[in-house]
Amino acid sequence: MAERGHYKVYLMRFFWLILIALNFGFPTKVASETLTVEAVQNLVLRPYEVGESIGEGAWELNQPDGRLAGYVFESEPRAPLPGFSGAPINLLVSITLEGKLINVDLVSHNEPIFVSGLGEAAFHKFVEQYKGLSINDTLIVGIPYGKSDGSGSHKYLKGVTKATASVRIAHESILAAAFAIAREKMGGVGSGAPSRPNLELEETLTWNDLVEQGIAHHLLITNKEVDEAFKDTIWEDDDDIAKESPDEAYLDLWLVNIGAPSVAKAILSDYSYKELRQFQEISAHDEPILVIENGRHGLISENFVRNTSPELVSAKQDGLPIALRDSDLDVELKDNISNEFAMILRTDRRIGFNPTRDWDLLITALRKHGSFQAQTGSVEFKLTSKADERFYIVDKPPVRLAPWQEAILQRKWDLIILGIAALTLFSVLLIKQSWFAALKSYTLLRLTLLAGTIGFIGWYGQGQLSMATALGFIRSIYEGQSLSFLLYDPFSLLIWGIVIVSFFIWGRGLFCGWLCPFGAMQEFANHLGRLLGLKQIDLPEKWDSILSKLKYVILAVMIGCIFFAPAMNDKLIEIEPFKTAVTTFFIREWYYVAYAIGLLLLSMVLFKGFCRYLCPLGAFMAIGGLFRQKDWIKRRVECGSPCQLCKVKCNYGAIKPTGKIKYSECFQCLDCVTIYNDDETCVPLVLAAKGKKL
Repeated sequence: MAERGHYKVYLMRFFWLILIALNFGFPTKVASETLTVEAVQNLVLRPYEVGESIGEGAWELNQPDGRLAGYVFESEPRAPLPGFSGAPINLLVSITLEGKLINVDLVSHNEPIFVSGLGEAAFHKFVEQYKGLSINDTLIVGIPYGKSDGSGSHKYLKGVTKATASVRIAHESILAAAFAIAREKMGGVGSGAPSRPNLELEETLTWNDLVEQGIAHHLLITNKEVDEAFKDTIWEDDDDIAKESPDEAYLDLWLVNIGAPSVAKAILSDYSYKELRQFQEISAHDEPILVIENGRHGLISENFVRNTSPELVSAKQDGLPIALRDSDLDVELKDNISNEFAMILRTDRRIGFNPTRDWDLLITALRKHGSFQAQTGSVEFKLTSKADERFYIVDKPPVRLAPWQEAILQRKWDLIILGIAALTLFSVLLIKQSWFAALKSYTLLRLTLLAGTIGFIGWYGQGQLSMATALGFIRSIYEGQSLSFLLYDPFSLLIWGIVIVSFFIWGRGLFCGWLCPFGAMQEFANHLGRLLGLKQIDLPEKWDSILSKLKYVILAVMIGCIFFAPAMNDKLIEIEPFKTAVTTFFIREWYYVAYAIGLLLLSMVLFKGFCRYLCPLGAFMAIGGLFRQKDWIKRRVECGSPCQLCKVKCNYGAIKPTGKIKYSECFQCLDCVTIYNDDETCVPLVLAAKGKKL
């Protein structure tokens, strides 16, 4: 126990140094510079042009004629979500005023899996999928889970195998920044739900029913009110009729959404209703809107052309313009409905219009002053309307799941299998450890489990833990960033949780001995070396002791780089061969592959040489193992003095000459536990059976 106390003092000093550095000594994070206008223009798709800056790495996006088309912006200033390296992923996003994503470009990132591993081509290919999608849709990374509800608003993006967490972080960065721009500049585009008339719903209604239920909306503007609107302008005396008949109607407007059959039948003649239904079959995405005018305004000018947009009528929803056009349908109303003029307008619901939410119809009143080169003045009158939702099918997408919830649903069966396997292993090692180690088939069972670790946790599950995660965690704490990036890979996070719990019971042994895929590969390599009769390297205890400290030096350098030179860790992390051997299945640049294979070849003659001497993750696990609450490997008084059998048999060199276990180097292989309980192998037990003592 003295050894453990010594390391606890060392650990406390180490943590105090970090705390002091965080408060006094280390430089603060420097914000990355935004792109120049020229750089942004080079990335923006033609024919769009970059306009004026709106601050924080965002610009207006214009049509060639100068009209505002949307916005282009960097994701990092508005959504600085930290990636696995602790640094945000920065993307350039172009979006229309309706919320359609024109393009997404990858600007900068520091994701280890793409920096050197899969390569950036896969990352670029992922972000290309956003082109043409809309933030009005529910965008999900991964394959559909559960039963589809038939909603057309769900769009699935194909992820990148082995980089699930990184692409989820990129996905959230894009959406978070896009919604920030939408709220700031686009009147909340993306907040509405698509809707369409329910053509199957039938109700018997009359015009009076429509009026009483508020389905038909009315706006009455008298001549006197128009005069007041032009008061104190040069046009205030330019309407003689208004002066002569101030109480008569200037605008007597009725407005009705007639997409629903029940509503249309209550107003239109049989002939017009049939024409409307034919129109709806051909133009299924258009919303038909009936306007009836009984005043002298008339709604259209003398130059109006059918099937075009009436210049005196316009509309807005959420502060954004709605394009209205004449539907070119002849309008006949029921005999009991008075009308001087009626027309059916149409607008496309696909560009964001939702008739079941408030929208404004704007009517322009014109006056001219002077007989030669007359000056034209205008005022607007507004009628707010919305259709009754009972006549519409409203595709209300479910509340968008949090990223961590989506990630869990995508991998729920993997998590269940991992959880069951971990619980079983925990139970056996905690309750039946001696029984398990004493089984004649123990070695075969252990190798089978290690094969499962390589296949399921490693190659299939991509759950190889790495110092990249721990370094990203420390960097995020230091820079005050969110730790949400940990939630994007629930499979690895569950393994981290299992390992942290195991610190208090076994120390580093559970992960390094049972759950590390590359560690398992090395163990298989050593078994192969022994089968081939290769001579094993048995380092002298002095050299073993010196070399075993090297991994702590590497770990210290990595932690120091977090504060002084974060980019260095992109190179230093390659000390771990995990990305090569597990993540990319040895498909990388030749020198990375040569390094990983070289370590496995070394393991054929030097048992788990990388784990024992070089692995910074192993050093990190050993420090975590200082929280271990008990010595779980039983010892006898004869162990070490005089019996040295367990020490000689321990391939890890984790047993001192005194017989005590060096838990910081113990990989929980249970070989010494097997010896301890074997009446035919353990020297004290063999002699005791013969009535002798050591």
